[in-house]
Amino acid sequence: MIHFRRVSRAFISAWALCVSASAFADEPVQTAEEPTPYDVIIRNGRVLDGSGSPWVLADIAIKDGRIARIGRIPGRADHEINAEGKYVSPGWIDAMDQSGEEILANGLAQNKLAMGVTTLIAGEAGIPATADKIGDYFGTLRERGISVNFATYYSATQARVEVIGDTSRAPTPDEMCMIRGKVETAMEAGALGLTTALIYPPGVFQTTDELVEIVSAAAPYDGIYATHMRDEGANLLAGIEEAIEIGERAGVKVEIFHLKAGYRPGWGTLMTDAGKLIDAARDRGVDIAADMYPYTAGGTGLDVAIPPEIFAGGPAAAFEKLRDRAFRAKLIERIRNDEFGEWSKANVVVASGGWDGVVLADAHSATYEAYAGRTIADVAEALGEDPYELAIKIVLSAYPKRAFGFFFMMSEEDVRTALRFPWTSIGSDAGISVDAHGMPSGDLSHPRANGTFPRIISEYVRDNPVLSLAEAIRKMTAWPASRHGFNDRGILREGLPADITVFDLATIKDKATWTDGAAMPVGVEHVFVNGVHTLRNGQHTGARGGMVLRGGGAASISRGQAAKQQSPGVRRCE
Repeated sequence: MIHFRRVSRAFISAWALCVSASAFADEPVQTAEEPTPYDVIIRNGRVLDGSGSPWVLADIAIKDGRIARIGRIPGRADHEINAEGKYVSPGWIDAMDQSGEEILANGLAQNKLAMGVTTLIAGEAGIPATADKIGDYFGTLRERGISVNFATYYSATQARVEVIGDTSRAPTPDEMCMIRGKVETAMEAGALGLTTALIYPPGVFQTTDELVEIVSAAAPYDGIYATHMRDEGANLLAGIEEAIEIGERAGVKVEIFHLKAGYRPGWGTLMTDAGKLIDAARDRGVDIAADMYPYTAGGTGLDVAIPPEIFAGGPAAAFEKLRDRAFRAKLIERIRNDEFGEWSKANVVVASGGWDGVVLADAHSATYEAYAGRTIADVAEALGEDPYELAIKIVLSAYPKRAFGFFFMMSEEDVRTALRFPWTSIGSDAGISVDAHGMPSGDLSHPRANGTFPRIISEYVRDNPVLSLAEAIRKMTAWPASRHGFNDRGILREGLPADITVFDLATIKDKATWTDGAAMPVGVEHVFVNGVHTLRNGQHTGARGGMVLRGGGAASISRGQAAKQQSPGVRRCE
């Protein structure tokens, strides 16, 4: 207890001086002993530390790439930003990025930084390198320089294809040993864990038992099993149950990619039931969570409307069969008669309410590019075609590229329900734009590529509130960082790397739409990546201060490390 009668006059005078100084927020206090200059001071910001706590008024000083001090900061820096009235948070983390190849082509990642994102977590389809070359892949990124931090999963399907090729058959015991060796190699090179995309061939041919055996090879490295589930529609709950089973049996954490209730007849109920199922698993100790994007349509290839058994012999053989008009006619008849077992229930065209709910986005074909932005049903009527026949023709015309569509499977109510789950994080399910200006390529891009993170703040915090601002920031920072083992990211603490996003709550807004997916957002003013000022007043500075972040069996590697890490050799089976 303080005895006020004993407080000295000197103490009172010092206290009065501090109170007087605090009234001049824009004027750094000069002390008798000048502090070490900082590289940057962000002053007067409403600081959200990422933990979910409310904002506090504070300055943040950056020195040598790290947060040197948070609070009332005397002294000056080489560069100062007045963030009065603005919010300052940890850099935002894209928990489901698709930039494994794109980051090689465009390390500047303009569209990601414009959204306030400083860290990408990629790998749904794996890594664009074989297991024994992952170290080289990471080395290339470091040598070229990247503007964002980048981490990635390896794919269980990729490991399988590296050993047995693009086929529907099961691996032999010897081949399984080799597949597991690929996983070990990938984990030691720095993969975060293993992914699956179980609606696409050849992943669709992998059984639960096979996946358990493959994924368990990542368990000693604290790997994560992250999955685009077998069904996100009518059988959503069964898809979640399979993911939980794989995680429990393999002894790893589970991450559900782009959680959605993609089935019109289940709107309003399926997402609530999914939340209860995941909550129940968490209650019994299963470390499971999910990411999501805030849109009512998914975006994927039109080839998902073709039953996967057609691809059992690989894509080349499948497209050869599909070129036969009689084969297509019989196939379409079988689809309409629901003759494809579980796939018939998971058919995303049915989930979208039919071809009226599927929009042609990118035909990759001069024959059909003029129809971008129209539903397949509308285009079919205009051309006098059966919509399924037309969709297959568009797929064939694009091959070997992939014709792309928007599938309006979800409801706004279910998006809002999923956002309220405390264990959901935010992932765009989109990649870096690859042209010289950071713009999306193709006819139409999904608006999530340029709008996801500003949309969370503008739509679901400010305009039509679902989340508090502090909770939205937690979902985009501390929570995904913790889930993926990045304990020095996603939080504002002294001594940690300075990944920082400064934004204006009053003006932040996603501008990308279904008809103009290239429109860039507004309201993100400054972004620092490892202390490097990478977005200044909304404009990319050209800086490449990003790092390769490695998980599993390896540690994070910073930019500028002298020796390029090499992956260990692939394991040999007896």
